[in-house]
Amino acid sequence: MDRSSSELVLSPLGHTWFIDLDGTLVRHNGHLLDGTDTLLDGATEFLAQIPAGDLVVIVTARTEEHREKTEAFLAEHGVRYDHLILAAPYGERIVVNDAKPSGLVTALAVSTPRDVAPALTIAVDEGR
Repeated sequence: MDRSSSELVLSPLGHTWFIDLDGTLVRHNGHLLDGTDTLLDGATEFLAQIPAGDLVVIVTARTEEHREKTEAFLAEHGVRYDHLILAAPYGERIVVNDAKPSGLVTALAVSTPRDVAPALTIAVDEGR
């Protein structure tokens, strides 16, 4: 799968990241098919670029019964997050936000192929 990187240029303001778990950070349904999760190639590098002060929310359709194993896996692999939302519907993740009067777009979306970690280079534009 092509892992060519795209640049995501952000303002210096704090950010909120809503990141899907299965198929985006770990192999889709790997916890069921293999009995364990597997981080996707590039997931660690992607997550390491998220600025330290940002809020990270991981979203998954996994049921509450998978919380303990999922949290243990994330901790074991040093995945930083502030909230883990389980039992989310299987459909689209939708972010709605107002644009700042300055024109700063405040709702961004990145859709990646299944089982391919986001191939993004994150840059902060101090002039935004």
